[in-house]
Amino acid sequence: MATDGSAGRFTAFRRDGLVFPVIDSGPITGDPVLLLHGWPQDSRSWHEVAELLNQAGFRTFAPDLRGASRTAAPRWRWQYRLDELAADVLSMIDQIGRPVHVVGHDWGAAAAWAAAISGSERLRSLAALSVPHPGAFAQAILTTRQGPASWYMYLFQLPVIPEILLRTGLFKKLLRRTGQTAQVSERDAARLRDRAIARGGLHWYRGAPFSSPRFLRGRVDVPTLQVWSDGDTAVLDSGIELTHRFADGPFRVEVLPHVSHWIPDEAPESVARLLIEHFGASGPGEQR
Repeated sequence: MATDGSAGRFTAFRRDGLVFPVIDSGPITGDPVLLLHGWPQDSRSWHEVAELLNQAGFRTFAPDLRGASRTAAPRWRWQYRLDELAADVLSMIDQIGRPVHVVGHDWGAAAAWAAAISGSERLRSLAALSVPHPGAFAQAILTTRQGPASWYMYLFQLPVIPEILLRTGLFKKLLRRTGQTAQVSERDAARLRDRAIARGGLHWYRGAPFSSPRFLRGRVDVPTLQVWSDGDTAVLDSGIELTHRFADGPFRVEVLPHVSHWIPDEAPESVARLLIEHFGASGPGEQR
C-alpha cells in the first residue's frame, strides 16, 4: 500500500508491481466504499457521488483501475482478463484492511461482479451500475438485441485500428451521442491521447475471452443492488432481467428513468441515495 502520511490516507494501491492511484476521501473512520470506474473513464467519474457519500459519513476509495494509468498498464491483452481485474479489487480490499461496500460502473461493475464471485467474504455488499452479471450479459449477447448493441466490442478486438480511432474527434462525438455532456466527453476523450492508456482500456475488451469460465456461472451471495438506466444505448435491459438468476443473497434492481449509460456523472444524487439505502440494508460492518 501507499499512504501520504496524513491520517493514514491512501495515495495508491499496489499489486504485482502495478501502482493504482486512488482518491481516498471522507471520514477516516467511516464505513469504506470502493468505487470502480468504467471505460473510457477514470476515478474522476465518481467525484460527485463520492462527495455525497462522504457527507453521509462514508469513506470512499476511487482508484484508477488496471489500464487507466501509466503506472498500471500492462502490455498484453491476457493481462486484462477478469481473473486479474478481480484479483486487483480483492487486493485493494486487503490493503484497506476490512470488508467494504464495492460499487462498480460499466467495466468497473464487471470487475466488481468478478470480485464478488471470487471473494465474497471480503465484500459487505455489491452495487453494479449499468452492467449485469457476466453470465447474464453473455446470455443476452447470444440471444437478444444486446448482440447487435455490442457492435463496438467486436470492433475493439481488432489490432491498432481502434487505438487510432480513439485519438480522433469521431470518438468524442460518439461519447456525446451516448449521452455525455461536452465537458465530460472532452475529459474522457483527452485521456485516450496517451497511447498506453488507450491500449489499456481496449485490452479490457480484448482480455475478456481469456477470462475463466467460472465468472459466467459464478453466483453471488452478498447483498446486491443492480442499477440500470433506460436511456442506456450500450447495455440493454435483457441482461439486467437475467441477473437475478445468479444472486443467492438479497437482490434488488432499480431503474433510473431518462438517464444515459453514464450514470455516476449524470445522476450522482440518485446514485448516492440508492447506495446509502443499500448500504444501510446490508447490516453492520462486522467481518462476514
